[in-house]
Amino acid sequence: MKHIIILVSLVLFFQSQLQAQSVALTKEQMMGLTAQWKGERYPDGRPKVPEELLKRIKNISIEEAWGVLRNKGYQSQFEGNWQMIHDDQPIVGRALTAQYMPSRPDIEDVLKESGKQEGRIGGMNSWPIDQLQQGDVYVADGYGKVVDGTLIGDNLGNSIYAKSGNGVIFDGSLRDLEGLQRIEGFNAFVRGWDPSYIMNMMLTGLNTPIRIGRATVLPGDVVLAKREGVVFIPAHLAEEVLINSEFIALRDQFGHQMLREGKFTPGQIDTRWTDEIKQAFMSWLDNNPDKLPMSRQELDAFLKDRTW
Repeated sequence: MKHIIILVSLVLFFQSQLQAQSVALTKEQMMGLTAQWKGERYPDGRPKVPEELLKRIKNISIEEAWGVLRNKGYQSQFEGNWQMIHDDQPIVGRALTAQYMPSRPDIEDVLKESGKQEGRIGGMNSWPIDQLQQGDVYVADGYGKVVDGTLIGDNLGNSIYAKSGNGVIFDGSLRDLEGLQRIEGFNAFVRGWDPSYIMNMMLTGLNTPIRIGRATVLPGDVVLAKREGVVFIPAHLAEEVLINSEFIALRDQFGHQMLREGKFTPGQIDTRWTDEIKQAFMSWLDNNPDKLPMSRQELDAFLKDRTW
């Protein structure tokens, strides 16, 4: 039934695109595509994962988040092989998505006229920036184009950071690297750098489902970008991925200490734990409450009736 609802929503979306020529989803379409999210939303219907969760997600690893998603059946949420402005500066936030395609005059003229009627200002590559909110990450499918595929330079980069306080993930390229480097707190994951201006590209989707390499991205997904690559976490799974990942990190921290101290063997730690190890783990937690990334109540609820 879920797959049928999503398929119907997509059909309705593309039908409405043909009728209204808008690049954006309606609020109803957005809510239909992200129906499993039950929390707060932006006025356009995009999921708004709470800020406190985003702050904690920044501390989990790519491998932890990816592993939890794979176990949940989400096989297409990671993409690697990026170039970054700063390889030691993670990006975490809510995805605002944009899809670009090679220009085709008849379609581009219609979309630009529709944008004008909707009150959109400037070039098409500035339209997504106008919609950014604090905590957003601008995620764009630029179909891997580098030469003449520079979606932003340092002027738009400054605008992006002023609006979102965050960076960008572009399956495309940027220009003005030196200027972008000077924006304190800004980072970008891209396919390359080039001095050319954007040419022969048009915006065909704004806050719509997009593809970033091998990953499928929906508006409102939580973006976790680190040196290893980028994971796109569906909004409705953000809290579950977080708690699971935090527990994995906590379990690993305990296991590493036990191995260094020789209290248990690798064979004991790297398999399903015995009651003896579980008891030692709980005692370790009691003696090291500062190591908990979550509250003790959250941990106890997570461990209840859980096989670990």
